[in-house]
This record gives sequence, C-alpha cells and structure tokens, in this order.
Amino acid sequence: MRVNILKLQEMKRAGEKIAMLTAYDYSTAKLVDEAGVHLILVGDSLGMVVLGHDSTVPVSLDDMLHHTRAVVRGTKQALVIGDMPFMTYQVNANDALRNAGRFLQETGCQAVKLEGGVHMAPTVKRIVECGIPVMGHIGLTPQSINQLGGHRVQGKTPETARKLLEDALALEQAGAFAIVLELVPAQLAQLITQRLKIPTIGIGAGQYCDGQVLVINDMLGLFTDFVPKHTRQYLKLADTIRAALSEYVTDVQSNRFPAAENTFNMDEALLKDL
Repeated sequence: MRVNILKLQEMKRAGEKIAMLTAYDYSTAKLVDEAGVHLILVGDSLGMVVLGHDSTVPVSLDDMLHHTRAVVRGTKQALVIGDMPFMTYQVNANDALRNAGRFLQETGCQAVKLEGGVHMAPTVKRIVECGIPVMGHIGLTPQSINQLGGHRVQGKTPETARKLLEDALALEQAGAFAIVLELVPAQLAQLITQRLKIPTIGIGAGQYCDGQVLVINDMLGLFTDFVPKHTRQYLKLADTIRAALSEYVTDVQSNRFPAAENTFNMDEALLKDL
C-alpha cells in the first residue's frame, strides 16, 4: 500500500522521521521504493544531474512528465511527487491547476511540488481545493537562483527568518501537506517545524525537520561536477563505474569479451550451402 498524506501526518505526530529521495527513471525508482523510502520526488534537479543544464530553469513540463511517468512505473509503496518546473505555475492559478492536473492524469503520481511562500499561497489553495495534494518549497528556491544570487543559505537575519516563517504558515493555511525547507539555518528550521502541524522536509536545514531529502545522484556519488555541503555521500559510484567501463574497454580490445558464455552457437553444417 502506498504512503499517503494522512500517513505523513501520523508520522509527524508520532515523531517518526520521513525519508525522501529524488529519482528520475524506472530502475532507480524501483530500488528506492524497495529500500522503504517514504517519498520520491521527481525533482527538476534532473535539469542538472540528468540533462546537463547549469540550473533547473531550462527544464520543461514535457521533461518532467516524461521522467515522472517512468518513476511511477517503478514504484509500489512510495508517494511520488512531480516537481512543477519553472513558469508552469507562476503565471496564474488556472495555468497552475491545469499543469498540476496533467501531472496526476498523465503520469500517475500522487502529488506535485512548487516553490514559493506567501505569494504562491493562493495558487496552492486553488490546486488543493480541486483535489490535488501540494508540497511547498521555501528557503533556497532553485528556480529563483538568478534573483537570489546563487546557492546561499536563506533566513539568516531576523527579517528574512520572519519572512520564511510567514511563508511556511501561509502554505500550511493554503492546504499544503508538507513543506521542503532548503538551505535554512537549523535553528530556524526547528522553529518552523515546531510551529507547523504539517511535516517539514529538510535539505541543508539540519536535523530538527520532520524528514530529510537528498538528490540521489549526490548521495550515491554519481554527480561529480560538485558536492553540496549538505550532502552525505553514502557511495562513490562514479569511481566504481569508471573502473568497470575501463575494464570493459580492455576486455573488448584484448578479445576477452565476449567469451563462450556470452555467445550463441549453431550447427556449422547448416552454413555449408550459404
């Protein structure tokens, strides 16, 4: 049975931590699901770790629908969240609702995520009122990276901290079922978590959030352009993959691959009349 938003609320009340990861394809999603991860975000971070862009801004709705469909096909238990890309929800609430609906109808995911606080609350309310669960996202909002001036911790002054708390409360009031807090000081994330009835999911926001999320390519050591400070690398798969690929090239060039066990045969007598 899939995790649902009621289960997440129960986990917060019980003090049970929520594990969330990104995934972008069927095979990876299947492994993440089998590991017992509660939430899978098909993040627009695929723009960088899958498509090779330098930010999330170029990611299109078609990109997100394509990858979300693949992830849903690989899952049975995790709640799958489709990340709404840049300019698919900012223009007006009707566009946002239409595009959120496409995620659920065309991919089979169970929820969507969008960035922004107080100014996006009316849009969140409109989407939720039509039966589509919405996860909020405040703090560092990658789609606004050009305005924010880079990947910088948010909420370090009393004024900006107060603004983030107001954003979180507005999203909860609008009906969001959870909120991602990205690059927020741990003390502020703790305060927000205590004030909200809905779960907070941290990424670079300390241990006091109700749950944590990482980009799977970062935590497995697959993305090598840079390693974010907030990431813990559980593996360094890039090194393992490079070694395997080098061994393959050597085996091909030395004629050690394919070997007999990789080869199909037939009776050579059948070839005599050819």
